[in-house]
Amino acid sequence: MYAVIATGGKQYKVAQGDVLRIESLAAEPGEEVKFDKVLLIADGENVQVGTPYIEGGSVSATVNEHGRGKKVEIVKFRRRKHHRKQMGHRQNYTEVQITDINA
Repeated sequence: MYAVIATGGKQYKVAQGDVLRIESLAAEPGEEVKFDKVLLIADGENVQVGTPYIEGGSVSATVNEHGRGKKVEIVKFRRRKHHRKQMGHRQNYTEVQITDINA
C-alpha cells in the first residue's frame, strides 16, 4: 500500500515505514503530524485518485529530527571583466517516518 501526498510545494510517494526529508515543519521531534493533502492511495489493484485530494484520506507520520541539507554553491563569474560573485545556501528540512495511511 502506498500514497502520494503533497507538502511543502512538492509531491512524495510514501509507504508505511518510509523515512523521508521534507520541507521544514513547525513540529517538535517525536511529535505526530498528519498530512491531509492526499492525491492518490493505491492498495494492490484498488486505486483511489483524488480531485485534487481524496476526501477523508490522511497520512500520519512521526517527526524524527530537524536539520540542514548540504551546501549548494552559487558562483557567478564573468571572464576578463573583474567580476566574481560567490554565495552558498543550506536548506532546512524535517525528517519524518510514515506510520499510517488512512483511506
